[in-house]
Amino acid sequence: MARRNDASSIPSAAEQASADARAEAEAASTGKKGRPTPTRKEREAARKRPLVPDDRKRARVENRQRMAEARERAREGLARGEERYLPQRDRGPQRRYVRDYVDARTSFGEFMIPVMFLVIIATFLPSVDAQFIAIISLWGFFLVAIIDSILLGYLVKRRLRKKFGEDKVEKGVGWYAGMRALQLRVLRLPKPQVKRGEYPV
Repeated sequence: MARRNDASSIPSAAEQASADARAEAEAASTGKKGRPTPTRKEREAARKRPLVPDDRKRARVENRQRMAEARERAREGLARGEERYLPQRDRGPQRRYVRDYVDARTSFGEFMIPVMFLVIIATFLPSVDAQFIAIISLWGFFLVAIIDSILLGYLVKRRLRKKFGEDKVEKGVGWYAGMRALQLRVLRLPKPQVKRGEYPV
């Protein structure tokens, strides 16, 4: 009789399998370590959390590399005259037209820096007369360059009025043309996009 009671207290194989299945189902419903399954709102909030990179040094290097590449693209875009990389003073079709007109023209002002360099060298000559002639020549060249820049501004405005309309010419285009004409061609930014003699229509 006692043996029958002991045998009945031992679960059968079917009962053990059923108990194991229930335990697995409960574990699946509650998740690992007894935690409840996260809701959809909780999962979305977890995805929005900022990800902290494991290797901070590598992340900083990659960030610097991306910034350097962005600066290089901006520099090249500015040199090519791409509109989105230009500063405000260089933007717009009228400013582009002025740049092309100035770059197609040979101006006295673009030789100002070489002439000044030659005059500085001349001041070291032992001859006082040579120094005096060099300084007078510099002032004369400077005066001619100013007159040429004023004439350039007038020509540019006249062309802009014909192309864009009498009352559509932007302010400051004459000054913009004169300042660009006083720069060496190789130092101009944006860089010239036309050859000499290729005037815009």
